[in-house]
Amino acid sequence: MIPGLGEIGDAEVSALLGGVGRDRAETAGDDFASAVWSCLVEPGDSVGGVLRAAFGPAGAFDVLRRDGPDVVRALVEAGFGTEGLDIAAAKARWAPRLNPVAIRSALSAASIAGARLLLPGDPAWPTSLDELGVHAPATLWIRGDASALSSRPSVALVGSRAPSNYGEQVATELGTGLVLRGFGVVSGGAYGIDGVAHRAALASGGLTVAIMAGGVDRFYPAGHHDLLVRVAETGAVGSEVPCGTVPSRWRFLQRNRVIAALTAATVVVEAGHRSGALNTAGHARSLGRPLGAVPGPITSPSSAGCHRLLRDPEVVLVQGVDDIVGAASPDLVDTSPGGTGRRRSAAEHRVLDALSGRQARHEDRIERDSGLTAAEVQATLAVLELAGQVEERERGWVRLVR
Repeated sequence: MIPGLGEIGDAEVSALLGGVGRDRAETAGDDFASAVWSCLVEPGDSVGGVLRAAFGPAGAFDVLRRDGPDVVRALVEAGFGTEGLDIAAAKARWAPRLNPVAIRSALSAASIAGARLLLPGDPAWPTSLDELGVHAPATLWIRGDASALSSRPSVALVGSRAPSNYGEQVATELGTGLVLRGFGVVSGGAYGIDGVAHRAALASGGLTVAIMAGGVDRFYPAGHHDLLVRVAETGAVGSEVPCGTVPSRWRFLQRNRVIAALTAATVVVEAGHRSGALNTAGHARSLGRPLGAVPGPITSPSSAGCHRLLRDPEVVLVQGVDDIVGAASPDLVDTSPGGTGRRRSAAEHRVLDALSGRQARHEDRIERDSGLTAAEVQATLAVLELAGQVEERERGWVRLVR
């Protein structure tokens, strides 16, 4: 039993969890505890992260029944460091949120919005988030297809909320190019570069994911409501904070660490000196993920942040989508005998694997074997045909063996 929530009985817990897609009785205790942790802690709370890592979501609440020194002793016995952890302060800031009304409200709002609760260990959980360690989310609340977060490699495209025409053009070209090369596009759903990146992916028939700083029951910004509905219909909109949570500056900054952790690389398309996109770039660097930046005119304040990043020799200067693919997937290169040496995309590898050098195959067979959509297969075949690697014949497509 979670302290302070005794009036929420087993039957009600089952009903609340069922409304967010968690209907397995054998995991109800940990599932409910994870949902409660999501309601208690602010994003990135390290004290909650250490407790969950040491004792599990439900076990952490059992330990919290003890006095502060006993909690510290239990952490040490479990092999976890306690330096800098103020257990008493953490319990004090969590206490106002540990009430049945707030927990019921969050889960009920998620159910009404059609959101699902995604937990570490689930098949669709993006394991790359685990690299955040004790700062990793306790849960993710998802509207749309949860598998969109981990079904294919993805790249974060981020930037200014007030981009120039140049920035919008580049974001469109990069978003489209990434989709055609088999990547998903991840961003924050905001005005500016974020919105352009999502629209480019949608227009290309690709997969895009938006990570929110507030609850997924009310899309933010309001002017992007229809866009985010489309993102959820084809990909996913997610957040680590529960439904009913209002976006705040702190949550936007913490949200950026999730965007960076979800993706194989982060690209800053256009950013001023104080752009929030630079915060996402910082998280990518701290995680050891490839980071790229698009250069702009030296007279443009909108590119000042990108130019500052590019002073670092480890930041990739992005002139086109191939620079991103090379940074995100350096192994996707055509090194076959007689190959061109150009980078192959993930989609190209999948289509080539689905083809035969002797027997022609129709596009529907290629779609089925590659796991790509019809639009992705058609676009990829066109690229491979131009590269002289496939050929369309009367009975379908064949792979050309050099």
